[in-house]
Amino acid sequence: MKRPIEREPIKVRTNFFEVTKLPKTKITHYDVTISPVVPPRLNRKVFACFSEENKRILGGVKPVYDGKTNMFTHIPLPFEAASFIVKLEKVNAPVAKLRPPEIFKIVIRKARDINMEDLFQFLNAKGNMTNNCKMAINAMNIIISHEVSAKYPTLRNLYYTSHGSRSLGEGIEAWQGYYQSAHPTRGKMMINIDLRATAFYEGGPLIQMVARILGRRSPNDLCRGLSDRERQKVEKRIKNLRISDNCKPEIRRKFKIVKLTQTSASNTMFDGDNGNKIDVKTYFQNKYNRSLLYPFLPCVVVRKNNYLPIEFCNVIPEQRYMRKLNEIQTANMIKFTHQPPSARANNILAGLDVLNYRNNVCLRQFGMEISNNMAVVNARILPTPTIQYHQSSRKNRVQPNGGSWNLRDKKVINGATLSSWSVLAFLNSKILPDRVIKLFVRELITTCQDTGMNISERNPPIFRANPIGDTEESLKKAWLKAGDKAWGVKPQLILCILPNYGSDLYAEIKRVSDTVIGVATQCVQSIHTRNPKKQYCANVCLKINVKLGGENSFLIPEHIQFLADEPTILMGAGVTHPWSGDNEGLSYAALCGSVNVKASHYAASIRVQLGHTEIITNLANMVKELLKTFYQTCGLKPKKIIFYRDSVSKSQFKFLLKSELTAIKAACQSLEADYRPTITFVVIQKRHHTRFFPMERKYADRSGNCLPGTVVDMDITHPFEFDFYLLSHAGLHGTSRPTYYQVLYDENRFDANRLQTLSYNLCHIYARCTRAVSLVPPIYYARLAAKRARLYSFCNADTESSEGGKNVAITFEAVEELRKVMYFI
Repeated sequence: MKRPIEREPIKVRTNFFEVTKLPKTKITHYDVTISPVVPPRLNRKVFACFSEENKRILGGVKPVYDGKTNMFTHIPLPFEAASFIVKLEKVNAPVAKLRPPEIFKIVIRKARDINMEDLFQFLNAKGNMTNNCKMAINAMNIIISHEVSAKYPTLRNLYYTSHGSRSLGEGIEAWQGYYQSAHPTRGKMMINIDLRATAFYEGGPLIQMVARILGRRSPNDLCRGLSDRERQKVEKRIKNLRISDNCKPEIRRKFKIVKLTQTSASNTMFDGDNGNKIDVKTYFQNKYNRSLLYPFLPCVVVRKNNYLPIEFCNVIPEQRYMRKLNEIQTANMIKFTHQPPSARANNILAGLDVLNYRNNVCLRQFGMEISNNMAVVNARILPTPTIQYHQSSRKNRVQPNGGSWNLRDKKVINGATLSSWSVLAFLNSKILPDRVIKLFVRELITTCQDTGMNISERNPPIFRANPIGDTEESLKKAWLKAGDKAWGVKPQLILCILPNYGSDLYAEIKRVSDTVIGVATQCVQSIHTRNPKKQYCANVCLKINVKLGGENSFLIPEHIQFLADEPTILMGAGVTHPWSGDNEGLSYAALCGSVNVKASHYAASIRVQLGHTEIITNLANMVKELLKTFYQTCGLKPKKIIFYRDSVSKSQFKFLLKSELTAIKAACQSLEADYRPTITFVVIQKRHHTRFFPMERKYADRSGNCLPGTVVDMDITHPFEFDFYLLSHAGLHGTSRPTYYQVLYDENRFDANRLQTLSYNLCHIYARCTRAVSLVPPIYYARLAAKRARLYSFCNADTESSEGGKNVAITFEAVEELRKVMYFI
């Protein structure tokens, strides 16, 4: 496809919907306390009952409520403070817990009047973000969500519906969710609406779910009962699941599953009503006059000595599945969520029926109206940069078409020499014969030679290792044999061939090679060795080259003019946190910085800090390390620093700038008192819900997404701050997510076009592939380095603890020899 004229202004649709009419009068905010304390969903029921019963006292006002402590009205209520008693009827609950109360007390106190004028001033760049503005935006979010949250399962700003659900397998299904959030933009408020799916348990008979968990076609296939292994699998999956019994259709009691019995219903005994022992099968037959169809299956235990036959239980709908999906379920979820742009846009518009702005009583009451049409915004397409390869290449310069290119007729800019290496296969010779390994190695060597590397050792020794054996010992032997084969030359690389499973093995390989031996490793899955593809070998070659100190490509000087003018260091920083729910785990902070003037090679500095701490606590020392490395590598002191910071929420911007910008400046001045390079501090975010949809075919790529280089810096951006959305990569599957950039501090005086163009151009020199990527390389490298840090769980660490042990900064690094190269790639 012919690329349109670059920098041509175009129009794109986006999933923002304009608030065409805003409240003009003050909004009144009230604090609400509901006692006893119950979950938000029950709070909403209590509040709905209160609102319905007290229309006269409320003066005809219909308040909106967030399910917690905030309530808003369009006019003041007749009272400043009041308390009310609300009685709910037939509140069901699991018998394993205390039954929730049916009588509640609501206390309402006026908190403040929200003056909308502050928001109007802010939107028109005539005032700052005041507390009034924040409260007005919060009120709008609650106004648009009040009705929909009462109808659908709700998680913060997400509302899920079973309409169009799809089975993921084993009794789990994917539900479509709709996200909505009020956003201040230039001169107007917008509602951002997007799709978000999550997993729910399938409602219906529990016996059906048990059959699906075990991969049976129907409950009739369970006639042989369950083995201990099968019972444990089912119990693990359904533990804490909420169910109702169907003993009496007119009375549906609710329970929570504790476990399964180890015996079948026919053999599970308990004390009957008369004190005599009786089995569950006989008891239910006598009491409910129903014969069990599956007496050979275990019973559900809902509390001590309270048993229910599985066939007497129904799974209560609308229960989220909180466990990790297995591989098949994950693949099915990806199929469900990966929608091409046109389908996603249509489904977002269909979601307006769920969100129901047109007939929303709350919106009308507050004087709000929201457009049912997606916003059309101004965009531009940035020029594609030119990438430089070695001068001896038949094609030493390439200008990508559609965001990708290949290595055909190209040689890397600085090819490394590989003279001492070995191959370590973690599979036996029956599964992966030596001849297959040799064919793969031959193809890999040929590809590396063709792309400009020098492989002087063309017949590396091949060894075998047990994937569940002593990995450290196996790696050490492979390292020694590589040195012996090369007549004492220090080994540079161990090529590890892995089974097509086992992340633990990969982690141990990296831990040992990086921190114990100090040798680069390249892992490949065995499936790729059997019929080696040229493109796969080329991608492996790119990784090996930079791990050995080579450089793959760089941008021509005119396309990184800002870097070419004066020595400039690019830095990318990010923090990887422990898994959700792990309150004792550690967070991993990584900082990657360029070490040459062309930003084609990077070094990393890694620290471990207290879990869930977003601010990098030891940033000053990390920055100092990389500034020294830059100077030692190219003999120049950076005069400019561009600092890209990954994934920090807007609520933390002020604290982030105060802490981390101060640390950067302190690091510079600790090297020399008068060393003050100019700094630009940019925050990058990918976790947002903004999407773009091309309006004309000529502005779309083959996947239907907007073209790489599409940038939006008006209409839906901040009313006056320096920010933009950049779509730098070509779409592969689904709808591409642009990257959001916000400049918090800028001594280098970038204008929008210069920073956008520089960031876009940098996305073309990510060392691992021949594609433009969605993030600037220093951020990608920081993510890789932080991920690698997770694998070092057994490393020796120096711990620095502040008084009282409240702050921890653990320093650990790869072996010094590896720190000179991009070992983390």
